[in-house]
Amino acid sequence: MPSDKPRIVCQFSCGAASAVATKLAIAQYGATHEVVIVNAYLANEHPDNRRFADECEAWFGQPITVLRNEKYGADIIQVFNRERYIKNRYGACCTKLLKRRVLDQWKQPGDVMVFGFTAEERGRFEEFCERNPDRPAIAPLIERGLGKEDCKAMVERAGIDIPVMYRMGYDNANCIGCVKGGEGYFRAIREDFPEQFEALCKVQDTLGSGAFLHRHRDTNVRFSLRDLGDGPVRRNEKIPACSFFCELAEADIIASA
Repeated sequence: MPSDKPRIVCQFSCGAASAVATKLAIAQYGATHEVVIVNAYLANEHPDNRRFADECEAWFGQPITVLRNEKYGADIIQVFNRERYIKNRYGACCTKLLKRRVLDQWKQPGDVMVFGFTAEERGRFEEFCERNPDRPAIAPLIERGLGKEDCKAMVERAGIDIPVMYRMGYDNANCIGCVKGGEGYFRAIREDFPEQFEALCKVQDTLGSGAFLHRHRDTNVRFSLRDLGDGPVRRNEKIPACSFFCELAEADIIASA
């Protein structure tokens, strides 16, 4: 039976930040609101993300609703090939179709969205709120001054291994070969995940220069991933650490248990 309480909707992305934001939202609003957790399944994420989601679900103490775009098989490669572009000035089409659209179709009027923006991303959250005054949203991590490394440490202290992509040195647990990544990131993907790298190369072969992601710095001319030269390989090599802010946040969780 549907609840008459207002819904707090946590967008869980299989990352440490969204996991901690969800846990904090449950602790803060679970007694007074209907807190629901939603995840947009993406076929191109590392398989270990599903393991992480299962363990987080147990940590949350309630189920995660998994949404999946069936039109494109939840697959970014299908999206690029069928939509005939990768990204434009409005953003990446995979995010639009596989994440935003499925959530927009699922959400209900009055939902309050919980985002995993960290303390470093305050500006992004404020920008979202300014652009979307009709979409109420909260950012528990910003409220508590929690950064990305804080969140990784909190997840590990809860007994959950962070996603494999983090452990390999990557800064996030997005799709393997996230089209928002820079040249150094894609050199790392080329080394670690040659199959996924080649799949994106084939998309660019088919779609042409309009689908190229990077530009030569001296000429500003776009180039294909196939022409990605040697250079720095960029991964996040920081070891998870925790500031005193996350201890305060964990106290909120413990007090609500």
